[in-house]
Amino acid sequence: LMNAAVAQDVEPSRITQHCDSVTLCFSKGLGAPAGAVLAGCREFVAEAWRVRKLLGGGMRQAGVLAAAARLGLEHAWATLRRDHHNTRRFAEAPHLLTPPGIQELNSPLISVNLAAVETNIVMVSIRGGWPSPTELCEHLRDVSEEERAETGQAVSVLLFPWSAHSVRAVWHRDISAHDTELAKNKLEFVARKCQE
Repeated sequence: LMNAAVAQDVEPSRITQHCDSVTLCFSKGLGAPAGAVLAGCREFVAEAWRVRKLLGGGMRQAGVLAAAARLGLEHAWATLRRDHHNTRRFAEAPHLLTPPGIQELNSPLISVNLAAVETNIVMVSIRGGWPSPTELCEHLRDVSEEERAETGQAVSVLLFPWSAHSVRAVWHRDISAHDTELAKNKLEFVARKCQE
């Protein structure tokens, strides 16, 4: 919800105005260690509260978690805008001084649909039968001596095999612009080695 609101530059209430109920996870994108909130009509929330208690849910001394959630909400717009910017940098170069993004590599192996890059998620398409998404993710995670010798760096990137022909990359508050460049360079290196 918060990523969509930031991407559209609208208040979350505008997106949810026709919903009967809404849940917002504070650890997804907002950076809190845990927690979520449920909103809806008074009767719905009262019933959810009753069922939560019935099933043994609840926490004592949750103020520290609530403070982290509040901090995440207060800084959500700036944090998520930065995440979206880094995501876009990974997919494409925003200006001439930035190294090329995945789309501009013109790799026969990987590509990105830039029109689909709206928030903090990039879907990288893999063309051809090799490597599979799982194999590509393994190559991105592992660090080889060849990589150290050629690039002078040891970078491990964690992506998720999403479908038979794609992997998913997701940005969050702990991934910096520098981390984004390292991930982009690692994907370029792995794609080139797979072609060879």
